[in-house]
Amino acid sequence: MLLNCKEPAVFFVGHGDEFNNEWVWKQELIVPAGKHELTVAGPGKDLWTTSVDVQANKRVMVDAYKEVRKTVDWSRGDQLKSLPRFKAGTASAEVAIQKVTGQFAANPTQINCGDSARLTWSSEGAPQTPLNGTAVAASGDQTVQPKQTTDYKFTADGPRGVYTSDANVNVTNGVTASLSVSPTEVRYHKVGDKVDQSGSATVTWSAGNADTVAVDPFGTVGANGNREVPITPAKNSVGPIDETVTYSLRASNACGGTETRTATLHIMGSIDPARPVVNETTLETKLTFNSIYFPTNLPTVANPKEGLVASQERRMEEIVTNFKQYLTMRPEANLILEAHADVRGAVAFNKALSQRRADLVKSYLIDHGIPAERIETRAMGSEHNLTDKEVEALKAQNPNATPADRERVEKHIVAFRLANNRRVDVSLSTTGQTSQRFFPYNSDDLNVLLGEQKPAGKKPVAAPAAKKPAAQKK
Repeated sequence: MLLNCKEPAVFFVGHGDEFNNEWVWKQELIVPAGKHELTVAGPGKDLWTTSVDVQANKRVMVDAYKEVRKTVDWSRGDQLKSLPRFKAGTASAEVAIQKVTGQFAANPTQINCGDSARLTWSSEGAPQTPLNGTAVAASGDQTVQPKQTTDYKFTADGPRGVYTSDANVNVTNGVTASLSVSPTEVRYHKVGDKVDQSGSATVTWSAGNADTVAVDPFGTVGANGNREVPITPAKNSVGPIDETVTYSLRASNACGGTETRTATLHIMGSIDPARPVVNETTLETKLTFNSIYFPTNLPTVANPKEGLVASQERRMEEIVTNFKQYLTMRPEANLILEAHADVRGAVAFNKALSQRRADLVKSYLIDHGIPAERIETRAMGSEHNLTDKEVEALKAQNPNATPADRERVEKHIVAFRLANNRRVDVSLSTTGQTSQRFFPYNSDDLNVLLGEQKPAGKKPVAAPAAKKPAAQKK
């Protein structure tokens, strides 16, 4: 006997001789009220199927041979509270058809690519329980890892009906990614074979919901990380450098999600030809070659940047070049600037004037790349002026003075003596060497330095009156 289907393995409810007697002994197939399809099958015989409409508290008797049926009252039905699935006795049998019930769920219902969800189910009264078409136990659980959004369907099928339920697991396949470079611009400088300025940059990345991550030019990397990269431009020939390095991130997952990101690093600088090799002694000599000389009364309080004439500015350029190179050999070296003023003017005025001269020279050095902490200044005023005898000796030793120059000096000896004391001496802290005090006879602005001519575009500046030092009184 088959109920509600013709598949014996699932819908078999009993044998015909278990349901063919109803007089002293009870032989009953008890079903819920409703329409049912009853099939009788036997070996070597064609199936016989009929539809039976069973009402509550009614008994339907079907004669399979005569194809007739009879419906009578069944008072016991109203009295039944519960029934066992099967009960047999002497020439008696009761087979109760259980209602098909079930439960099915997925947790969680939203996952990222590569994550898992758990399916759980249970059922009663169903001998056939497929999950997405594959037979499973009546109750159980299963871990799934779908690569795309998937609908799972559980079915519990039996003689008393069908239970079906769906559970949808949504898969997020989108990849989130970021890529950055810090700093975004670096400077590079190389002289000959020596790199004297080169920094580094840090490439940082992250990728979410990705199982494959690669950063060009590093190759395969972890989902999150950073890497410090040295700065090496592609160019290796002499000339300016202006290059952009591009880093690219590619992230993907097994669910088809992909993402790309790029970040750039700007390299600025230059490659200069190798400088001639100069030893320390040569540089020390160049740095102390000669002092810096100033016109009368310059710089002023009103204009502290005025006073370096063209010839002395060229001398300052030499000091900058040589001291930068010297620092590569002796990084602890300092330049000591000792500034002087001639005897005219009050002591305080001369002290302040010499300080402005030292500050002007220091400012020039800093503006041209010399670190401020490598420069010391001393304002001497007119307290340590060269004596007339010392000026005469220097005049005799000066290799820049021609006979015509010496004759000219003799005619203007007083102005010459004053001009020799309007200067800034340059000393090296490493050796104690001090610049030579040879007056620049061969400069093209000699008249300005001697005080015979005002600087171009400058108004005459009168020095404040002061008593003549006792050493000058004759």
